[in-house]
Amino acid sequence: LHLGKTMKDDLTVVAKYINKLYPPEFNVFSIYAELYHNYFASQAKKNAESHLEDKDIYLLLSWVHNFYPKDMRKDHALAMELDKVKLGSLLPSSLSKELENKYLDSEEVTVKNSLRRCLDKEIQRWKEDKEPEKLNGHFQSELLGIFVIQSIYSSQKRAEDISKAVGEELSHRLLKELPAFLRSYRDAFEDFKEKSKKHTYYKPILIANINNCWNFR
Repeated sequence: LHLGKTMKDDLTVVAKYINKLYPPEFNVFSIYAELYHNYFASQAKKNAESHLEDKDIYLLLSWVHNFYPKDMRKDHALAMELDKVKLGSLLPSSLSKELENKYLDSEEVTVKNSLRRCLDKEIQRWKEDKEPEKLNGHFQSELLGIFVIQSIYSSQKRAEDISKAVGEELSHRLLKELPAFLRSYRDAFEDFKEKSKKHTYYKPILIANINNCWNFR
């Protein structure tokens, strides 16, 4: 953040004041921009090649795909000058792709584990002597019906915020995870129906799970 702000502020000064003090053939702005970019790119590459936590990978990819090319280089004070320089990306495409794959693998596992924990909690609720919650007057599981959908949606949205391609790839992966989750859900529910007919709230729990189907559809 500090490096990005410094580069943006300094280049703004160069564009507004320093550039006009030199003849055009000196390409003063281009020289400053290339030097800043090369240093910024070297730092990004150094970070990318070190051990990064998942949140750091996400942040670095956000810089590569969004903050740097859009927020910084499209700034109204810099865009016209920077368009002439052709600086390229902060990371080599191969390294950027490697980070994207790490992020996608991690996010896929995170969502998968989140769905599993959610189902485990729901199964535990079925075993309790407690009536299901009501939403808009109907029995429904807020945990299962809403949490699962929000987990998948928010994960897709975060990936799309990196880039459209990353978002599409994660969506493709999660479209495989959701049916697997739904099969586990169905199997657990069928098991409950067969073994828990004497449960105090057997019928409300059945109704709640049937109502969940609308949300999942």
